[in-house]
Amino acid sequence: MSNPIVLIIGAGDYIGAAIAKRFASGGFTVCMGRRNGDKLAPLVAEIEADGGTAIGYTLDARDEDSVTTVFKQIENEVGPIETVIYNVGGNVRFPILDTTARVFRKVWEMACFAGFLSGREAARYMVPRGRGNIFFTGASASMRGNSGYAAFSAGKSGLRALAQSLAKELGPKNIHVAHLVIDAGVDTAFVRDRIAQSGHDPDTLPEDTLMNPASVAEAYWTLQHQTRDAWTFELDLRPFGERW
Repeated sequence: MSNPIVLIIGAGDYIGAAIAKRFASGGFTVCMGRRNGDKLAPLVAEIEADGGTAIGYTLDARDEDSVTTVFKQIENEVGPIETVIYNVGGNVRFPILDTTARVFRKVWEMACFAGFLSGREAARYMVPRGRGNIFFTGASASMRGNSGYAAFSAGKSGLRALAQSLAKELGPKNIHVAHLVIDAGVDTAFVRDRIAQSGHDPDTLPEDTLMNPASVAEAYWTLQHQTRDAWTFELDLRPFGERW
């Protein structure tokens, strides 16, 4: 029997990469998409060096043709996709007076519209098979707005509503849809740079202040193995010391 297939949309250098490595170590064939597919070459090589199987694709999740083409290519050339993980970000901060229509639209496209395209395309293949998993990465902004994050909060809140709608529609068809809320700063170069810009040294933060991308990947691995008599729709993650 061939390995099950996971498609990670938004396979960046941190959370996406950690998810890819976790699923590869668990026996999945890992398909990964990002706007510049060439950037996936080192991750593919790392996974293969560890004995796993990985394939990288150039995929612009905001573009319908790009999404449908990659799904079709995987289904025809690799095999049936068991799990789709949507992990596209879009976290930007703009005061409302500096938020142009273009900025708002682009953030919404990344945080929400692209999630719709990915979820719909996954459903097109999974519904006839009567099985599958579709997981979405959310954020604190999925649950509440905050100063300077009107565009990001609107997009991520929309993604959460999309995921909940899909869960209610597709759950009875044996397709597990879940939304994972990351309510913390993740240990990435982007977050560390923001901390430095605020006048703090990220290296002096107390232990476990920032979330390890591997911990996020482990949460997705847990969702993957839930039995359908106890499916989680929403899972929120934060470090033990995070205020909420």
